[in-house]
Amino acid sequence: MSGAVERFVDDTGDVPVRGALHRPTSPGIDVLVLTHGAGGDHEAPVLRAVAEAFATRRTTVLRCDLPFRQARSKGPPAPGGAARDRAGLRRAVELMRARCPGRVLLGGASYGGRQATLLVAEQPGLVDGLLLLAYPLHAPGRPEAPRAEHFPKIRTPSLFVHGTRDPFATTDELDAARATLGAPSGLFRVEDAGHDLGRGRVAFAEALVDRLLALLGS
Repeated sequence: MSGAVERFVDDTGDVPVRGALHRPTSPGIDVLVLTHGAGGDHEAPVLRAVAEAFATRRTTVLRCDLPFRQARSKGPPAPGGAARDRAGLRRAVELMRARCPGRVLLGGASYGGRQATLLVAEQPGLVDGLLLLAYPLHAPGRPEAPRAEHFPKIRTPSLFVHGTRDPFATTDELDAARATLGAPSGLFRVEDAGHDLGRGRVAFAEALVDRLLALLGS
């Protein structure tokens, strides 16, 4: 059992934080802030599956909507809104750190994961670990323009979860990019999955919890 799930809303800061909070059935000390990609929201099936897997392992999980999704229910983020999206993630991390005494982990799917990496590159030490679902290393068909120029500034252990049929990067391309990180990292391969990581049929969710905890040394 993964415990209770409740609506979460905090409008006390400059950037509101809204989503769903998973409480573990057994008392937990760690927290995971998890967000979505450019075309989704916090109800994305892959986020639900990952959140439930972590909640069974004594981790409180907040699935949150980025500010661009709070502003409108459909459509991609505007290019000029990325800084505000990162501010929303930062605020979510602050709120969760105030709630729990343990480690704070930050994760995201695709666009959300990229914003998470940019945030921790800007603020080393903000979180204790990164969980990156289908990181969009480059646009499909554009491997010559990787989105990894900030990787050397990342000092946070990171686990990449990537489908072997993802057009946004091959696993070999992702391995090459990971080599430039300023912290340990791992790659969890999802065989025959595309950028959606199986549309929520996430049989691997419990296994990736073990991989991330091992990367963090526990």
